[in-house]
Amino acid sequence: QVQPVEFGGGLVQAGASLRISCRGSGFAFGRNAMGWFRQAPGKEREYVATIAGSGGSVDYADSVKGRFTISRDNSEKMVYLQMYRLEPEDTAVYYCAQSVKPYTSTRPGDYDYWGQGTQVTVSS
Repeated sequence: QVQPVEFGGGLVQAGASLRISCRGSGFAFGRNAMGWFRQAPGKEREYVATIAGSGGSVDYADSVKGRFTISRDNSEKMVYLQMYRLEPEDTAVYYCAQSVKPYTSTRPGDYDYWGQGTQVTVSS
């Protein structure tokens, strides 16, 4: 069964950096696009970043562009989200999602498997 697992969340101060990770699964991981989404209390789940199966294409939400970097290591079946200059508005549960398709997508419906989430809290 394919089940992404996130880890690395925590409590940081505004302006700090943090990297969260996701371990994917499945024999076709290198052909699966991966995405990061987040959900703040009382808000809808929102798109953060996506990376193609090959790692050759990435995309970011406007709110994180220039501050966050998504990357992957297919040999380890890992996906990373490096976050810089964190803001209190970045506080949310961050979810890793795995698609059976190889190309990037900003839409939650294009992802087939979801992790349980990891909490990121940014204090002001």
